[in-house]
Amino acid sequence: MEIALRPVHDSDLPVFFRQLNDPEALVMAAFTPKDPQDRDAFDAHWERIRASTAVNRAVLADGDVVGSAAVYGEPGEREVTYWIDRAYWGRGIATAALRALLAEVPERPLFARAAADNAGSLRVLEKCGFRATERTSGFAQARGAEIEEVVLRLEG
Repeated sequence: MEIALRPVHDSDLPVFFRQLNDPEALVMAAFTPKDPQDRDAFDAHWERIRASTAVNRAVLADGDVVGSAAVYGEPGEREVTYWIDRAYWGRGIATAALRALLAEVPERPLFARAAADNAGSLRVLEKCGFRATERTSGFAQARGAEIEEVVLRLEG
């Protein structure tokens, strides 16, 4: 399977919106929008981030849009984030996409956050060189509760 990144197109947004509303993926991601079904808020969010300094990419698997990946935030505090359609979990796509994004954005350090029980995401981040630096807690909208979160860091 060929994994590639490209800039986000308007035509990707309905795919991302559908992916964001997968109930199982929402629970796994945990830290999600307050109301993922609010299309106006979703569109406003993407309008803001596409106008920002964030590096936003669509993730393609054999030419099909299967997710997104981004680096965002202020220099010295920038974070990575990614979302892969649940139908494609467990195939190495997130790892390949994150490696491609990290090659495109050489700035270090970079940070990441994941729910402490999201073993798949933690594994992807560790394979890409991120190391856990602390555990915190935060309110997870998708779970309606305070949960443990792992903060990870990638050095040069």
